[in-house]
Amino acid sequence: MNIGVDAAAFGMANAMTASSANVNSGYWNPAGLIALEDHQLSLMHASYFANIANYDYGAFAMPLDDRSTIAISLIRFGVDDILNTTQLIDNQGNIDYNRISLFSTADYGVTFSYARALPLDGFNFGINAKVIRRIIGDFASSWGFGLDLGIQFNKNDWKFGVMARDITTTFNAWTIDEEKFGEIQGAVTGENQELPETMEITIPKLNLGVSREFIFHYDYVLLTEIDINVRFAQTNDLVSTSFASFSPAAGVEFGYIDLVFVRAGVGNFQNITQLDGNNSLGFQPNIGIGFKYKGIQIDYALTDLGDQSAALYSNIFSITLDWSLFR
Repeated sequence: MNIGVDAAAFGMANAMTASSANVNSGYWNPAGLIALEDHQLSLMHASYFANIANYDYGAFAMPLDDRSTIAISLIRFGVDDILNTTQLIDNQGNIDYNRISLFSTADYGVTFSYARALPLDGFNFGINAKVIRRIIGDFASSWGFGLDLGIQFNKNDWKFGVMARDITTTFNAWTIDEEKFGEIQGAVTGENQELPETMEITIPKLNLGVSREFIFHYDYVLLTEIDINVRFAQTNDLVSTSFASFSPAAGVEFGYIDLVFVRAGVGNFQNITQLDGNNSLGFQPNIGIGFKYKGIQIDYALTDLGDQSAALYSNIFSITLDWSLFR
């Protein structure tokens, strides 16, 4: 739930808290759903770790009236056809490749979003209710639930956004198959001797964003945004304290007659410990392009351009469709 959605957003290094204003706002800031004038559908696919893992996303949003909007989105991140070698060696110590089986591990997130325009001009708010499902083959599975709250304020060409994620702390309760666990409990000396913890929590996070749009000669539009991502824990982010850690992200989008878009962004600033023990600053530069015509928007992003961060680059594609196409 922290990776992000929509190739257009990835091209801007996920700096979308203030400017997000379509069906994908259900993820970035549900308050932005108010900008929708019609039903909208979005789909995305990305491959990670040399196509080992697949990341898929779909969302649908529709206005209820001129002051409120609802949306639903589904995210899946999974690794399929993993070799299960826990039974490779039989009771006599013989290797039997016929004992190898396959399993999949996947995380699912379903988000229900509601947005409403406030009586104060320019203020909108939105709320997410998230259901989390995690599955590790037949070995273990979990259910979780969490809430997000978002606010946007628009004034002329300026936009401001606040997104509070997991405001209640998201809890995932695991169920472990004790019979399956018993099969591997003594496989490695000193490992897997006790059942792991069955409660997993996700602490709250805060995203702050400010965006401005510049219009040149009516046909050219430059959208800029800067976000500050706050995690209430000591991490390896750019600025880290015992209370909270802070990491910036910045993105730009240049558009021509609302038809062609070119994007660039930089984010994910991290202090990385090298093999020699020294620290270096890593960051993730992204680029992207987009094309929009008669309610169809196709976007592409290339993340982590170069070797400035420990992450591997990924190719991401997404499509957004206005419901008027189907009428």
